[in-house]
Amino acid sequence: MDNITPDQARAALDAADRAREQVAEEVGLPRGYWWAMAAGWLALGAIGQFGPWWLVVAATIAFGAGHAALAARLLDGRRRTGRLQVSVAVAGRRAALIVIGILIALVALTVAAALALDADGAVHAGLWAAVLVAAITGFGGPEILRTLRRRVRA
Repeated sequence: MDNITPDQARAALDAADRAREQVAEEVGLPRGYWWAMAAGWLALGAIGQFGPWWLVVAATIAFGAGHAALAARLLDGRRRTGRLQVSVAVAGRRAALIVIGILIALVALTVAAALALDADGAVHAGLWAAVLVAAITGFGGPEILRTLRRRVRA
């Protein structure tokens, strides 16, 4: 360490920064999380379509609480996500905000799709809207999160 030049030190620090950025790019939620959320979305759609109002409210609260607990555990950076396990300092805190934004967008999409399907005369419009959003969530969730993280540099 005594014979290191300033250029060598800068190159080493740059390499460490690049490696950290690569690790941060790997952070996400496992595919199973997205499929579990899609299944929950379908269940909420079915309960909303066929269940009494009090069950819809209880199921929505349970889904929200369950999702919050699971996502918090997976997003804190200390659990294995895909191919690595990192600290919260590397994972970043914006990922949670992005997931909340995704959820709000999915709710808005579900409502808009249900209204459009209902206006078109579809039977069980709410359930079909839930199927659409569940498919988007299950198949595209990891890619949506990865893309949004890259765009907002989270």
